[in-house]
Amino acid sequence: MLLKKFMTYSSYVIRHKWYVFLECYKQGIPIQGIIHDISKLLPSEFIPYMHHFGGGIKQGRDKTGYYKPTDTGDHAFDYAWFLHQKRNAHHWQYWTTPRDFGDPNPVKILEIPIKYRKEMVADWRGAGRAQGTPDVRKWYAKNAQKLQLGPETRKWVEKEIKHLAVQRAPLSVNKVASHSA
Repeated sequence: MLLKKFMTYSSYVIRHKWYVFLECYKQGIPIQGIIHDISKLLPSEFIPYMHHFGGGIKQGRDKTGYYKPTDTGDHAFDYAWFLHQKRNAHHWQYWTTPRDFGDPNPVKILEIPIKYRKEMVADWRGAGRAQGTPDVRKWYAKNAQKLQLGPETRKWVEKEIKHLAVQRAPLSVNKVASHSA
């Protein structure tokens, strides 16, 4: 059972990282694609994620692919997800900070620098492709209100998603090989 969980989750991480790399390559940030989610290989993330998603990555997600990992009831996974968000600047949660109790705006939302915005959208596209649901526009339309983004970041994200739908087809392995030759 443990080996099956290890293989299932490892396979997903490799597939996800590959698709995110392809998307980052198209965005002009290939190094971000190489280092993307490297923290998922740390035991503090890998082991809880493996146990949580060992039965398949869609576990605990709604039909859009969104899930609320802080509400899973799995303390080890919830903590690993917290660590992952705070270790990886491509997650919008990285750019939020709680304010003191009693503040009328309980969360301060910072604007995300452009390279992390690009990686964030690449992550959404790569995750969608890895899970068999590659339409990021559809996913964003259903989940935009859940994302705490600064106004400039949101404007950029929405423009980019619209642009992606018009301009970008999925990049294949052969296209990457021909670009690097």
